[in-house]
Amino acid sequence: MSDIEIAQKATMRPIITLAKEQYGIEAEHLDPIGHYKAKISLEYISSLTDKEDGKLILVTAISPTPAGEGKTTTTVGLGDAMNRLGKKTIMCLREPSLGPCFGVKGGAAGGGYSQVVPMEDINLHFTGDFHAIGVAHNLLSALIDNHINHGNALDIDPRRIQWKRVVDMNDRALRNIVVGMGGPANGYLREDGYDIVVASEVMAILCLATSRADLKERLGRIVIGYKSDRITPVYASDLNAQGAMAALLKDAIKPNLVQTLENNIAIIHGGPFANIAHGCNTVTATKTALKLADYVITEAGFGADLGAEKFIDIKCRMAELNPSAVVLVATVRALKFHGGIVKDDLNTENLAALEQGFVNLERHYHNITQHYGLPCVVCINHFTLDTDAEIALLQQKCEALGAKCVTSKHWATGGAGAEALAQTVINVVDHYRPQFTYVYDENLSLWEKIETIATKLYGAKKVTANTKVKAQLAEWNTDYGKFPICMAKTQMSFSTNPNAKGAPSGHTLEIREVKLANGAGFVVAIAGDIMTMPGLPKIPAAERIDIDNDGKITGLF
Repeated sequence: MSDIEIAQKATMRPIITLAKEQYGIEAEHLDPIGHYKAKISLEYISSLTDKEDGKLILVTAISPTPAGEGKTTTTVGLGDAMNRLGKKTIMCLREPSLGPCFGVKGGAAGGGYSQVVPMEDINLHFTGDFHAIGVAHNLLSALIDNHINHGNALDIDPRRIQWKRVVDMNDRALRNIVVGMGGPANGYLREDGYDIVVASEVMAILCLATSRADLKERLGRIVIGYKSDRITPVYASDLNAQGAMAALLKDAIKPNLVQTLENNIAIIHGGPFANIAHGCNTVTATKTALKLADYVITEAGFGADLGAEKFIDIKCRMAELNPSAVVLVATVRALKFHGGIVKDDLNTENLAALEQGFVNLERHYHNITQHYGLPCVVCINHFTLDTDAEIALLQQKCEALGAKCVTSKHWATGGAGAEALAQTVINVVDHYRPQFTYVYDENLSLWEKIETIATKLYGAKKVTANTKVKAQLAEWNTDYGKFPICMAKTQMSFSTNPNAKGAPSGHTLEIREVKLANGAGFVVAIAGDIMTMPGLPKIPAAERIDIDNDGKITGLF
């Protein structure tokens, strides 16, 4: 059966009942949205402050390929397995964006028998969080143009406005637009553009905010552009926008409770892209889970060079989180792809390609253990057509690397198929004291932080940028020098060339643009060709998604 067929046959239990039974959360602290989704109140979350934190486990992966790796599937399967072993465990995931759902992926709620449900709701409008983020973002856009139209008392330079508009859909035609056409009655004529909602700084802010007050303060810090002197920044607070924006986000800031196919509680909240933004679920969700459960499993987007690095250097640094271990997800198919095999041939046994592609896993493992200082368990996410010889070779290579490696069949059999992985992770978390460290010191200059990430993690020989980029970073060092770096680059490779598979070394990383995300509290460094508004593929997933007269949705994967 397809993922959606499996999900539609699931026996879900009322979320209010599960929350009470599993974590003692009374119904008065929950805002139910239907029977199977609920938001948890911030007041209840505040009441948990004095509780001891559980242990935090990060699920990340090798560099993504069209063959798929299965981070979310593994997160869910591992969480179900740990609960089966009697360990009180909550999974913390990101919300899917409609862009990929109707573009390439067609869904992002796990797969096979390791899913979160209700699958269709989670993949579509869910609890309306992304809608609220988009509206809050576009309210600020409207206020900017309105202010200029009514005299521009703040002396905003229309040519230096940094704040675009957003929509939660892949629509390349909106990347660059002109607004204000049709004469003076329609505002000031200027160039503008759209990003996808998950690239919005409002999304990043929501995911890093720790309270309503913190959310509002961060929203007010957003730099929307510069005055006509080209130096003085204009903030959202100058337009008195932060109060109304925060009001629109009054429910979106509350974490969402759902369940797995095995009726275990999961929290899904926030969803910034990892190749554009910082790729982690909300701090509020993670901290809430740590107060409720003994173990918390979370995931970070794309490969460990992007998602895990940002989880460590942005999220953990800002929220003072201390992860206990990392699970590195790999598949035989993906490693063969990194070994030079085309997608259509991945189902054929090829030990030579597997051995050649192993270098990708090796570098990610080295980065996690050496540069993050965290113990790492390699999870081989088993696919049906993997051969015994391929699995044996991969386990042998991991053993030679000194890595604990477990083949897991959670996609096929749910938590039961991940019990060996769960026991290995539990043993590591309970008996190993991590030497957790950040990839770079916060006192380095912004440029030095970029160089450190590129040379330490990506294997780059040097980093280049034009004079304008370097001058901008030097200027920002005065006020924003302690900010972490959010690298925006292709997720497909350690380099900026998506076709450079395996573990390329000695390359040059070019930083073509930098952006200040003052509200979020980081500087975005854009390396190579990366789009903040993706486009649809030739045959988008939307073409196979449908609904029948009974309201049953098909085609989500």
